[in-house]
Amino acid sequence: MVPPFGDTIKIADHDPTYTGGTSKEAALAEIVALRLRLNDLQDELYAEKKHALLVVLQAIDTGGKDGTIKSVFQEVGPLGCSVTSFGVPTPEELAHDYLWRYRLAMPARGQFVIFNRSYYESVLVERVQEIAPKDVWKRRYSEINALEAYLAREGTVVIKFFLHVSKEEQRQRLQARIDDPRKRWKFRPGDLDDRRKWAAYQSAFEDMVNRCNTKVAPWHIVPSDHKWYRDLVVAKAIVDRLEALNMKFPDAAPGIEGTRIE
Repeated sequence: MVPPFGDTIKIADHDPTYTGGTSKEAALAEIVALRLRLNDLQDELYAEKKHALLVVLQAIDTGGKDGTIKSVFQEVGPLGCSVTSFGVPTPEELAHDYLWRYRLAMPARGQFVIFNRSYYESVLVERVQEIAPKDVWKRRYSEINALEAYLAREGTVVIKFFLHVSKEEQRQRLQARIDDPRKRWKFRPGDLDDRRKWAAYQSAFEDMVNRCNTKVAPWHIVPSDHKWYRDLVVAKAIVDRLEALNMKFPDAAPGIEGTRIE
């Protein structure tokens, strides 16, 4: 769901359990076709090389960034598609401006790139954990908007998803990580510290959406308590945006049509 441009949104007004009346069975059937369509569109994007696609995924811990990537892009071939995850900055990265490491990972024309976390961490984690002072993180909204506007002018489609989960759903997912030996590696004690700052993070997410929801790089607030609905919303939004480009395969070299290989 894209917030109306110019309107102030409240995260609390968006129900993370919302499914729009769609059944799980219907959603799972529809997403199969969307995955295949997304692969076709990636082929067109790669061949045409007029546009690039940057998908930004932001969420609180356990919000479903990894799961969304695995589900939505499972039919997309690795040619021209990659995922970049951003963790704690390295000493080299800290020696540069805060956007440097993200600029290095931007997609070339013809490529899909998915950011698992992104430059928005600079107005989320760095804000909530008081890593950056208020006067620093406040000016970053306009800097990020300028970056995304520049990317759009250069042919990059920027589409952003805030995966919105409830506090209760997060509790259950964190508990599942502890209880399941196969998931335990994903849990870190700091997750509980972050959970105690739930309200601060929700406020930061709210400002992120309100200050950086632009026509060239809109935010989608995705109800994410139900993973199957989350994946459907994300897949459909990306397919719709790419179809609007009206991409075409380039013409073949002259004289190829009708050629027979002996």
